[in-house]
Amino acid sequence: MEIALLAIVVGLGVGVVVGALGAGGGILAVPVLVFLLAQPPHAATASSLIIVLITAVFSIPHHARKKNVDWKNGLVFGAVSVAGAVVGSRLSAQVDPQLLLTLFGTMLVVVAGVMARRGVIGRREERDEQAAHGPGEGSEPLAVHDDPVLDQPGLDSVEGADGIHIHHGEPELPFSPSTRSSPRLSVVILTATLTGGLTGFFGVGGGFIVVPMLVIALGLAMRRASGTSLLVMIIATAASLFARIGTEVQIDWLVTLLFAAGSALGGMLGGPLSARARPSTLTILFAVLLAAVAAVTLLETLVLG
Repeated sequence: MEIALLAIVVGLGVGVVVGALGAGGGILAVPVLVFLLAQPPHAATASSLIIVLITAVFSIPHHARKKNVDWKNGLVFGAVSVAGAVVGSRLSAQVDPQLLLTLFGTMLVVVAGVMARRGVIGRREERDEQAAHGPGEGSEPLAVHDDPVLDQPGLDSVEGADGIHIHHGEPELPFSPSTRSSPRLSVVILTATLTGGLTGFFGVGGGFIVVPMLVIALGLAMRRASGTSLLVMIIATAASLFARIGTEVQIDWLVTLLFAAGSALGGMLGGPLSARARPSTLTILFAVLLAAVAAVTLLETLVLG
């Protein structure tokens, strides 16, 4: 009973952080499940997949109503990611638990560095834009989360008569054989496979990588990529879970579902906290949080473990 209550409280706390910072819940769930809820690393990665899947399933209708889900491209990208998800899941089950956590902590360091760089660049762009607009309109930019689960986007692109999407004045080409060359197709295959592999191996939703991958590989606008990534994550996490069938990984369903419920509620409570924050500020705070979690993970694994 105590562990179930702790799962709700911890899940609520993670959800508030995720909602406030626009962070990806999956990337925080694994270390929390291991170090606070005492789950084995392999079980924690599987539980994280369930948490991400549930969150994505409940979040995608909102984005679909906003017409920010590219169903065709999302299904194709997600289908290609299945191979990587299956291979990643099978490999993860065979890796030593301590090595798995070490690799996870290393991944957190890399992601924290990338997010910090993105935040610094974003802050510079915000200052340039504010200088261009002056102290009047546009001086307080609204937060636009890059995270596909917690972002509350509206349409930021329109379709012209020629079928080309315009995103902030820039063309966004639809993904089709007529507009994409074979090298671009190879990029789609590579990025989708990598996305699936990371999802399956580490048990994370991959929102931190899926969104930029969709922007780079498919040329989607950020908000559209944000909504579409939910579809990709549903496919990749489902494939990763199916690939774990037959392995020795055991899932504590009560703890996992209570954690997911608490996280979902916390996300709704934390979301409004970031309503007026600068996107760059949220990104930098997310980077700091990831760096701290990475430090704890590596310390517990390599020094105290």
